[in-house]
Amino acid sequence: MEQERRRRTWYLGPIIVVTLLTGFFVGKGWERTGYAVETYEELKTFSEVLTQVQKHYVDDIKVKDLVQGAIRGMLATLDPHSAYMTPEMYKEIQVETKGEFGGVGIQIGVKDNRLAVIAPIEGTPAQKAGIRAGDFITKVNEEATKDLTLMDAVQRMRGPKGTKVSLTIQREGTPDPLVFTLVRDIIKIESVRSKIIDNNIGYIRLTQFQESTAKDLSRTLKQLREQKLQSTILDLRNNPGGLLTSAVEVSEQFVGPGKLIVYIKGRDGRKDEYVSRSKEQPEEFPMIILVNEGSASASEIVAGAMQDWGRAVVVGTTTFGKGSVQTILPLADGSGLRLTTAKYYTPKGRSIQSTGITPDIVVKPQPPAPVKLAEKGKDDEGRMQKQKGTLPPGLPKTGDEVSSKSNGTVVEAGGESPPEEDVQLQKAIELLKTWKVFKQLRPL
Repeated sequence: MEQERRRRTWYLGPIIVVTLLTGFFVGKGWERTGYAVETYEELKTFSEVLTQVQKHYVDDIKVKDLVQGAIRGMLATLDPHSAYMTPEMYKEIQVETKGEFGGVGIQIGVKDNRLAVIAPIEGTPAQKAGIRAGDFITKVNEEATKDLTLMDAVQRMRGPKGTKVSLTIQREGTPDPLVFTLVRDIIKIESVRSKIIDNNIGYIRLTQFQESTAKDLSRTLKQLREQKLQSTILDLRNNPGGLLTSAVEVSEQFVGPGKLIVYIKGRDGRKDEYVSRSKEQPEEFPMIILVNEGSASASEIVAGAMQDWGRAVVVGTTTFGKGSVQTILPLADGSGLRLTTAKYYTPKGRSIQSTGITPDIVVKPQPPAPVKLAEKGKDDEGRMQKQKGTLPPGLPKTGDEVSSKSNGTVVEAGGESPPEEDVQLQKAIELLKTWKVFKQLRPL
């Protein structure tokens, strides 16, 4: 059982990346266990409909197109995360877990029955243009997203490097839609980044949960320990998830051996537990985990496990709330089926589906201050256009978000805030400093 569990790859994610990185599990396909008689009866009806369409529809149409359309419709009745993948899409999703793919760099999911941005990937066209976690995508190239599946939306946003795609965004607090024209690029993800802040605090940023993330994290932790740092900040903000095995391997570097990290449960009620296999007891240094609404899936597993075991203080805003597991099943013709097969739970049995992880300390980010385009001269506008690219005709060309009414209001791009303006990070630093002070207190 243990070997079989490790041989499979679960992928957790809402989170289809525009160009696509979600959480999933690659399986071998369903075993043939026989089908109920009523299933065959319904398939007779399907066969009759297919025959009538072939005979009488006004235009010639390929049987393959009809069958694929029927499959997509069937899966659309289940949930937003179950979908059919063509052979090309199936190959692409296998490649993307390695950390390099093509597109604009947006992870998307469904929230409140709308197509939502889980998080933009750092350093990508989407992040540089100012698209933010929590944005809702209402149009792709002037086509409404209301009736699109996640996979359909992804397909429309993909394309060769250098080509353009237009996204219409609805943002909370912004009355008018925002229109972005993004130039597609090759997206390369460095999943682990680190630095020393405030002289003695180790800061680690995880951007995705890939195959190499746990090993890269282990190497980073070793380097930080060699520098005698005694506290750590693990930043999972805008991390949309990835591989379940990676989330488990990351968590076990902090919680110690034999600890339950997460368990999944399907409709048969059977629990599949993932327990830390680490043989070393980790150092009990003070630790803060930063999360926000862009932290989803595998990120929520890590934050939930650390919170349940009292290993870290979680700071930020409530996470996305993606608590289901998709299984990627290969089909005979090279295509694939992405099917929701289970839900996952934290060590204390919490399901975060649609609710997310609530931080121990809620700290909302500082809203960016709007900048009036009218206050800038023409030379400044031209310089900004050259530096940041262009928006659709008729909009001020700054590369930042702009109201579709062209009212002269430009919103600051959604990249990382400078450390001194990042109120969540500053709160984490403050907590760690206080932690050290209280630790030094001794009773009389």
